[in-house]
Amino acid sequence: MARVGPGRARGSRRGRGQRRPPTWEISDSDAEDPAGSEADSEAAARARAPAKERGAAAQALRLLRPEQAVRRLVVRVDPAILEDAGADILMEALGTLGCEYQVEPQCPARSLRWCRVKPDPCPRSVPPEVWAADEQDLLLLLEPEEFLQGVVQLTQICGPTCSVPWVPPESHACPHLAVIGLDAYLWSRQPSTQEMRQPKNPAVACAEPAVGWPEVEEALVLLQLWANLDVLLVASWQELSQHVCAFTKALAQRPFRQHRESQAFSFCVAGRWAAGEQVARDGTGLRGAWRRQITQFNRVSPAVAEAVVSAFPSPRLLQQAYAACSTEQERLALLADLPVEAGEGVRPRRVGPDLSRRIYLFLTTTDPDLLLDLGS
Repeated sequence: MARVGPGRARGSRRGRGQRRPPTWEISDSDAEDPAGSEADSEAAARARAPAKERGAAAQALRLLRPEQAVRRLVVRVDPAILEDAGADILMEALGTLGCEYQVEPQCPARSLRWCRVKPDPCPRSVPPEVWAADEQDLLLLLEPEEFLQGVVQLTQICGPTCSVPWVPPESHACPHLAVIGLDAYLWSRQPSTQEMRQPKNPAVACAEPAVGWPEVEEALVLLQLWANLDVLLVASWQELSQHVCAFTKALAQRPFRQHRESQAFSFCVAGRWAAGEQVARDGTGLRGAWRRQITQFNRVSPAVAEAVVSAFPSPRLLQQAYAACSTEQERLALLADLPVEAGEGVRPRRVGPDLSRRIYLFLTTTDPDLLLDLGS
């Protein structure tokens, strides 16, 4: 029977009494090398960084959504607009839309201006120009008589070389004009049958130039082609309110569209494309791209594509071979007899006439609607 040493015996007797609490020893190497813990903390920080960036990007995208962006739009309304009885319809429509409106003096008078309030804090993942205020968007309301006076100035007095009559020359805004009730106003100015029978003073007739729909249409063309200015002709405040709401919704969608257009395509990844073939500047990889292009045909295996690429390493060489053929039938069957490598015990086979015909039509046809695969 093996003897137990004194130290072991004392340890065993001590074990029958109270149990020693567990202890942990710290080695000298751990105490003298804090770089390991720093490296672990840096790795953990790097792991948390992508999640934090993704969260910030998601938050910025939520702020750009049209239903969120419309709440940060402010419509500044000139007090002169509120003097009209129908302005209540416009203010109610803006309140229903969910955007904020402020009554402030504007230049020119009787105009509406849109501006955007940036979120605080502003997400860094969104370019600053996306949050830019839309101070250039302005809608100027004109009375029918005021609009017709400008039409006279455009078409009969100054011609197309003069400035826009209703907009100050120093204005940097891109205004849109709106005229309410122009059609009814023109109809009311038409002379009655009794007035047409009465002779008019020639001096008065020359002093009052006649303005009708032909002159209005001529002015609209001049404003559109020369000044790039749109004119909205509406019959009531209800139609004007619908246009203002539609324009406000379009402005709310603008940041999201700008952000989406500034981003890279979602299906492109950094580096090598998972489903593509990388081609270097010196031409390395072109053969692989040519092989992959052939495999995109239906019912074409990699072995069949390799047989075509081995015989004609590039599309240009294959096109030259087609040009050297004397008949159309010879071109269609040019690739049909190319042997395809097969494993041991597998019967040898060829590319076949069907794929030969499809590749020929693919490289030579000019009909975009031609169906290459007859078996589909």
